[in-house]
Amino acid sequence: MNNKSPSRVMLFALMSALAMLSLAAPSSAQQGTPPAEPSAPAAQQAPAVSQVPATPPQPAAAPAAPSDAAAMPAERESKLLKAPTAELKELSPWTMFMSADVVVKAVMIGLAFASLVTWTIFIAKMIELSVVRRKVRRALAKIADARSLAEAQFALGAKGSVLASFLAAAMREARLSAGISSDAGIKERAASSFSEIVRAEARRIRLGMGLLATIGATSPFVGLFGTVWGIMNSFIGISKSQTTNLAVVAPGIAEALLATAFGLVAAIPAVIIYNHFSRVTKGYMELVSRASGAAGRLLSRDLDRTHVSSHGGSHSRAAAAE
Repeated sequence: MNNKSPSRVMLFALMSALAMLSLAAPSSAQQGTPPAEPSAPAAQQAPAVSQVPATPPQPAAAPAAPSDAAAMPAERESKLLKAPTAELKELSPWTMFMSADVVVKAVMIGLAFASLVTWTIFIAKMIELSVVRRKVRRALAKIADARSLAEAQFALGAKGSVLASFLAAAMREARLSAGISSDAGIKERAASSFSEIVRAEARRIRLGMGLLATIGATSPFVGLFGTVWGIMNSFIGISKSQTTNLAVVAPGIAEALLATAFGLVAAIPAVIIYNHFSRVTKGYMELVSRASGAAGRLLSRDLDRTHVSSHGGSHSRAAAAE
Protein backbone atom coordinates (compact mmCIF):
# COMPACT_ATOMS: atom_id res chain seq x y z
CA MET A 1 0.00 0.00 0.00
CA ASN A 2 2.77 2.26 0.94
CA ASN A 3 4.84 1.06 -2.13
CA LYS A 4 2.02 1.60 -4.58
CA SER A 5 0.99 5.01 -3.40
CA PRO A 6 4.20 6.79 -4.41
CA SER A 7 4.08 5.23 -7.87
CA ARG A 8 0.52 6.32 -8.29
CA VAL A 9 1.41 9.74 -7.12
CA MET A 10 4.28 9.88 -9.62
CA LEU A 11 2.01 8.68 -12.42
CA PHE A 12 -0.62 11.24 -11.57
CA ALA A 13 1.97 13.95 -11.44
CA LEU A 14 3.41 12.87 -14.80
CA MET A 15 -0.03 12.84 -16.40
CA SER A 16 -0.88 16.25 -15.02
CA ALA A 17 2.45 17.59 -16.32
CA LEU A 18 1.73 16.22 -19.78
CA ALA A 19 -1.75 17.77 -19.69
CA MET A 20 -0.29 21.09 -18.76
CA LEU A 21 2.29 20.88 -21.53
CA SER A 22 -0.43 20.04 -24.06
CA LEU A 23 -2.42 23.05 -22.91
CA ALA A 24 0.60 25.33 -22.97
CA ALA A 25 1.66 24.40 -26.56
CA PRO A 26 -1.37 25.99 -28.32
CA SER A 27 -1.08 29.14 -26.24
CA SER A 28 2.60 29.47 -27.15
CA ALA A 29 1.72 28.91 -30.82
CA GLN A 30 -0.93 31.63 -30.64
CA GLN A 31 1.53 33.98 -28.94
CA GLY A 32 4.30 33.29 -31.51
CA THR A 33 2.32 33.83 -34.70
CA PRO A 34 1.39 37.51 -34.19
CA PRO A 35 4.97 38.70 -34.11
CA ALA A 36 5.55 36.85 -37.41
CA GLU A 37 2.65 38.70 -39.11
CA PRO A 38 3.80 42.25 -38.29
CA SER A 39 7.31 41.32 -39.30
CA ALA A 40 6.16 40.76 -42.87
CA PRO A 41 4.52 44.19 -43.24
CA ALA A 42 7.55 45.70 -41.61
CA ALA A 43 9.66 44.08 -44.26
CA GLN A 44 7.33 45.34 -46.93
CA GLN A 45 7.26 48.86 -45.48
CA ALA A 46 11.03 49.01 -45.16
CA PRO A 47 11.63 49.17 -48.90
CA ALA A 48 8.84 51.76 -49.28
CA VAL A 49 10.48 53.97 -46.75
CA SER A 50 13.82 53.39 -48.36
CA GLN A 51 12.41 54.33 -51.77
CA VAL A 52 10.83 57.60 -50.59
CA PRO A 53 14.01 59.66 -51.04
CA ALA A 54 14.21 58.54 -54.71
CA THR A 55 10.68 59.61 -55.69
CA PRO A 56 10.13 62.87 -53.69
CA PRO A 57 11.19 65.33 -56.46
CA GLN A 58 8.29 64.32 -58.70
CA PRO A 59 5.52 64.61 -56.08
CA ALA A 60 7.09 67.79 -54.67
CA ALA A 61 7.34 69.41 -58.14
CA ALA A 62 3.77 68.50 -58.98
CA PRO A 63 2.18 70.61 -56.19
CA ALA A 64 4.62 73.47 -56.85
CA ALA A 65 3.57 73.80 -60.52
CA PRO A 66 -0.12 74.42 -59.75
CA SER A 67 0.77 77.08 -57.20
CA ASP A 68 2.94 78.92 -59.77
CA ALA A 69 0.26 78.55 -62.42
CA ALA A 70 -2.27 79.99 -59.99
CA ALA A 71 0.08 82.82 -59.08
CA MET A 72 0.77 83.82 -62.71
CA PRO A 73 -2.89 84.55 -63.65
CA ALA A 74 -3.26 86.49 -60.42
CA GLU A 75 -0.24 88.62 -61.31
CA ARG A 76 -1.47 89.11 -64.88
CA GLU A 77 -4.92 90.09 -63.63
CA SER A 78 -3.43 92.59 -61.21
CA LYS A 79 -1.31 94.07 -64.04
CA LEU A 80 -4.33 94.28 -66.32
CA LEU A 81 -6.32 96.01 -63.61
CA LYS A 82 -3.52 98.44 -62.92
CA ALA A 83 -3.00 99.25 -66.62
CA PRO A 84 -6.61 100.41 -67.28
CA THR A 85 -6.49 102.40 -64.07
CA ALA A 86 -3.34 104.14 -65.25
CA GLU A 87 -4.85 104.78 -68.66
CA LEU A 88 -8.03 106.20 -67.15
CA LYS A 89 -5.98 108.50 -64.92
CA GLU A 90 -4.07 109.77 -67.95
CA LEU A 91 -7.26 110.79 -69.78
CA SER A 92 -7.19 114.56 -70.20
CA PRO A 93 -8.80 116.87 -72.78
CA TRP A 94 -5.52 117.15 -74.70
CA THR A 95 -4.81 113.39 -74.76
CA MET A 96 -8.41 112.68 -75.73
CA PHE A 97 -8.16 115.25 -78.52
CA MET A 98 -4.90 113.77 -79.82
CA SER A 99 -6.26 110.21 -79.78
CA ALA A 100 -9.62 111.13 -81.35
CA ASP A 101 -10.72 110.23 -84.86
CA VAL A 102 -9.99 112.63 -87.73
CA VAL A 103 -13.64 113.62 -88.08
CA VAL A 104 -13.99 114.24 -84.34
CA LYS A 105 -10.79 116.29 -84.40
CA ALA A 106 -12.12 118.39 -87.28
CA VAL A 107 -15.37 118.98 -85.39
CA MET A 108 -13.54 120.06 -82.24
CA ILE A 109 -11.18 122.35 -84.16
CA GLY A 110 -14.12 123.98 -85.94
CA LEU A 111 -15.98 124.50 -82.67
CA ALA A 112 -12.86 125.95 -81.04
CA PHE A 113 -12.51 128.38 -83.96
CA ALA A 114 -16.19 129.30 -83.64
CA SER A 115 -15.68 130.00 -79.94
CA LEU A 116 -12.69 132.20 -80.79
CA VAL A 117 -14.80 134.10 -83.32
CA THR A 118 -17.52 134.57 -80.70
CA TRP A 119 -15.18 136.13 -78.17
CA THR A 120 -13.53 138.27 -80.86
CA ILE A 121 -16.90 139.66 -81.90
CA PHE A 122 -17.78 140.24 -78.25
CA ILE A 123 -14.66 142.31 -77.58
CA ALA A 124 -14.91 144.24 -80.86
CA LYS A 125 -18.63 145.01 -80.50
CA MET A 126 -18.27 146.04 -76.88
CA ILE A 127 -15.63 148.59 -77.85
CA GLU A 128 -17.57 149.76 -80.89
CA LEU A 129 -20.89 150.16 -79.09
CA SER A 130 -19.37 151.97 -76.15
CA VAL A 131 -17.59 154.41 -78.50
CA VAL A 132 -20.59 155.17 -80.75
CA ARG A 133 -23.00 155.59 -77.84
CA ARG A 134 -20.63 158.01 -76.18
CA LYS A 135 -20.29 159.98 -79.43
CA VAL A 136 -24.04 160.25 -79.98
CA ARG A 137 -24.68 161.35 -76.39
CA ARG A 138 -21.97 164.01 -76.59
CA ALA A 139 -23.25 165.22 -79.97
CA LEU A 140 -26.80 165.53 -78.67
CA ALA A 141 -25.53 167.45 -75.67
CA LYS A 142 -23.59 169.86 -77.92
CA ILE A 143 -26.49 170.72 -80.23
CA ALA A 144 -29.06 170.96 -77.47
CA ASP A 145 -28.87 174.79 -77.60
CA ALA A 146 -28.29 175.13 -81.36
CA ARG A 147 -30.86 177.26 -83.22
CA SER A 148 -30.06 176.25 -86.82
CA LEU A 149 -28.42 173.55 -88.87
CA ALA A 150 -25.37 175.70 -89.51
CA GLU A 151 -24.95 176.43 -85.82
CA ALA A 152 -25.30 172.72 -84.99
CA GLN A 153 -22.68 171.77 -87.56
CA PHE A 154 -20.33 174.38 -86.17
CA ALA A 155 -20.86 173.03 -82.63
CA LEU A 156 -20.14 169.46 -83.67
CA GLY A 157 -17.03 170.35 -85.61
CA ALA A 158 -15.28 167.77 -87.75
CA LYS A 159 -16.00 164.84 -85.43
CA GLY A 160 -17.82 162.14 -87.31
CA SER A 161 -21.01 160.75 -85.82
CA VAL A 162 -24.40 159.67 -87.00
CA LEU A 163 -25.82 163.05 -85.93
CA ALA A 164 -23.37 164.78 -88.26
CA SER A 165 -24.73 162.61 -91.08
CA PHE A 166 -28.29 163.70 -90.25
CA LEU A 167 -27.31 167.37 -90.24
CA ALA A 168 -25.46 167.00 -93.53
CA ALA A 169 -28.47 165.31 -95.13
CA ALA A 170 -30.78 168.05 -93.90
CA MET A 171 -28.49 170.81 -95.21
CA ARG A 172 -28.21 169.09 -98.58
CA GLU A 173 -31.98 168.75 -98.91
CA ALA A 174 -32.52 172.37 -97.94
CA ARG A 175 -29.99 173.49 -100.54
CA LEU A 176 -31.45 171.32 -103.26
CA SER A 177 -34.97 172.47 -102.45
CA ALA A 178 -34.15 176.18 -102.62
CA GLY A 179 -36.91 178.15 -104.33
CA ILE A 180 -39.60 175.60 -103.45
CA SER A 181 -42.31 177.06 -101.29
CA SER A 182 -43.69 173.75 -100.03
CA ASP A 183 -42.19 172.98 -96.62
CA ALA A 184 -44.02 169.64 -96.40
CA GLY A 185 -42.19 168.30 -99.44
CA ILE A 186 -38.81 169.35 -98.06
CA LYS A 187 -39.48 167.71 -94.69
CA GLU A 188 -40.74 164.55 -96.34
CA ARG A 189 -37.67 164.24 -98.50
CA ALA A 190 -35.42 164.93 -95.50
CA ALA A 191 -37.26 162.28 -93.44
CA SER A 192 -36.66 159.79 -96.26
CA SER A 193 -32.95 160.58 -96.17
CA PHE A 194 -32.96 160.18 -92.40
CA SER A 195 -34.60 156.75 -92.71
CA GLU A 196 -31.88 155.62 -95.08
CA ILE A 197 -29.20 156.77 -92.65
CA VAL A 198 -30.94 154.94 -89.76
CA ARG A 199 -31.16 151.71 -91.75
CA ALA A 200 -27.51 151.97 -92.78
CA GLU A 201 -26.46 152.59 -89.19
CA ALA A 202 -28.54 149.61 -87.99
CA ARG A 203 -26.89 147.35 -90.55
CA ARG A 204 -23.46 148.60 -89.55
CA ILE A 205 -24.01 148.22 -85.82
CA ARG A 206 -25.51 144.72 -86.19
CA LEU A 207 -22.56 143.50 -88.21
CA GLY A 208 -21.38 140.22 -86.69
CA MET A 209 -24.55 139.49 -84.75
CA GLY A 210 -25.82 137.19 -87.46
CA LEU A 211 -22.65 135.15 -87.08
CA LEU A 212 -23.24 134.97 -83.33
CA ALA A 213 -26.77 133.72 -83.93
CA THR A 214 -25.50 131.09 -86.36
CA ILE A 215 -22.84 129.86 -83.94
CA GLY A 216 -25.29 129.72 -81.04
CA ALA A 217 -27.87 127.80 -83.07
CA THR A 218 -25.63 125.29 -84.86
CA SER A 219 -22.76 124.57 -82.46
CA PRO A 220 -24.68 122.06 -80.29
CA PHE A 221 -25.69 120.08 -83.36
CA VAL A 222 -22.15 120.11 -84.74
CA GLY A 223 -20.88 118.84 -81.39
CA LEU A 224 -23.61 116.19 -81.39
CA PHE A 225 -22.45 115.05 -84.81
CA GLY A 226 -18.93 114.58 -83.43
CA THR A 227 -20.36 112.67 -80.46
CA VAL A 228 -22.36 110.34 -82.67
CA TRP A 229 -19.34 109.71 -84.87
CA GLY A 230 -17.09 108.99 -81.88
CA ILE A 231 -19.57 106.61 -80.23
CA MET A 232 -20.00 104.81 -83.54
CA ASN A 233 -16.22 104.29 -83.73
CA SER A 234 -16.24 103.11 -80.11
CA PHE A 235 -18.82 100.44 -80.88
CA ILE A 236 -16.82 99.37 -83.90
CA GLY A 237 -13.75 99.01 -81.67
CA ILE A 238 -15.76 96.99 -79.17
CA SER A 239 -16.91 94.61 -81.90
CA LYS A 240 -13.34 94.19 -83.15
CA SER A 241 -11.83 93.60 -79.72
CA GLN A 242 -14.79 91.44 -78.65
CA THR A 243 -14.70 92.80 -75.14
CA THR A 244 -16.76 95.18 -73.04
CA ASN A 245 -13.92 96.10 -70.70
CA LEU A 246 -14.19 99.65 -69.44
CA ALA A 247 -10.59 100.34 -70.40
CA VAL A 248 -11.50 99.65 -74.05
CA VAL A 249 -14.86 101.46 -74.10
CA ALA A 250 -14.14 104.51 -71.94
CA PRO A 251 -11.58 106.39 -74.11
CA GLY A 252 -13.74 106.42 -77.24
CA ILE A 253 -16.85 107.51 -75.37
CA ALA A 254 -14.87 110.19 -73.53
CA GLU A 255 -13.56 111.54 -76.86
CA ALA A 256 -17.11 111.58 -78.24
CA LEU A 257 -18.45 113.45 -75.23
CA LEU A 258 -15.60 115.92 -75.53
CA ALA A 259 -17.00 116.97 -78.91
CA THR A 260 -20.35 117.71 -77.25
CA ALA A 261 -18.55 119.73 -74.60
CA PHE A 262 -16.83 121.77 -77.32
CA GLY A 263 -20.21 122.42 -78.94
CA LEU A 264 -21.73 123.66 -75.69
CA VAL A 265 -18.69 125.80 -74.93
CA ALA A 266 -19.08 127.47 -78.31
CA ALA A 267 -22.89 127.76 -78.26
CA ILE A 268 -23.68 128.99 -74.74
CA PRO A 269 -21.48 132.14 -74.84
CA ALA A 270 -22.66 132.91 -78.37
CA VAL A 271 -26.31 132.89 -77.31
CA ILE A 272 -25.65 134.98 -74.20
CA ILE A 273 -23.54 137.52 -76.11
CA TYR A 274 -26.13 137.75 -78.90
CA ASN A 275 -28.92 138.52 -76.42
CA HIS A 276 -26.74 141.10 -74.68
CA PHE A 277 -25.88 142.85 -77.91
CA SER A 278 -29.52 142.80 -78.98
CA ARG A 279 -30.42 144.85 -75.91
CA VAL A 280 -27.43 147.18 -76.28
CA THR A 281 -28.08 147.69 -80.00
CA LYS A 282 -31.72 148.50 -79.33
CA GLY A 283 -30.63 151.19 -76.87
CA TYR A 284 -28.19 152.60 -79.39
CA MET A 285 -30.83 152.74 -82.11
CA GLU A 286 -33.02 154.77 -79.77
CA LEU A 287 -30.17 157.29 -79.51
CA VAL A 288 -29.98 157.34 -83.31
CA SER A 289 -33.71 158.05 -83.50
CA ARG A 290 -33.22 160.94 -81.07
CA ALA A 291 -30.45 162.30 -83.31
CA SER A 292 -32.72 162.02 -86.35
CA GLY A 293 -35.46 163.91 -84.54
CA ALA A 294 -33.02 166.63 -83.48
CA ALA A 295 -31.87 167.12 -87.08
CA GLY A 296 -35.47 167.22 -88.28
CA ARG A 297 -36.37 169.91 -85.73
CA LEU A 298 -33.41 172.06 -86.77
CA LEU A 299 -34.44 171.76 -90.42
CA SER A 300 -37.98 172.78 -89.58
CA ARG A 301 -36.72 175.88 -87.71
CA ASP A 302 -34.57 176.90 -90.68
CA LEU A 303 -37.52 176.55 -93.05
CA ASP A 304 -39.75 178.62 -90.80
CA ARG A 305 -37.11 181.35 -90.53
CA THR A 306 -36.73 181.39 -94.32
CA HIS A 307 -40.47 181.92 -94.81
CA VAL A 308 -40.59 184.56 -92.12
CA SER A 309 -37.69 186.46 -93.69
CA SER A 310 -39.19 186.15 -97.16
CA HIS A 311 -42.57 187.40 -95.95
CA GLY A 312 -40.91 190.26 -94.09
CA GLY A 313 -38.92 191.23 -97.19
CA SER A 314 -42.00 191.23 -99.39
CA HIS A 315 -43.89 193.37 -96.93
CA SER A 316 -41.03 195.85 -96.74
CA ARG A 317 -40.81 196.02 -100.50
CA ALA A 318 -44.53 196.63 -100.77
CA ALA A 319 -44.36 199.43 -98.19
CA ALA A 320 -41.49 201.06 -99.99
CA ALA A 321 -43.37 200.94 -103.26
CA GLU A 322 -46.34 202.66 -101.66
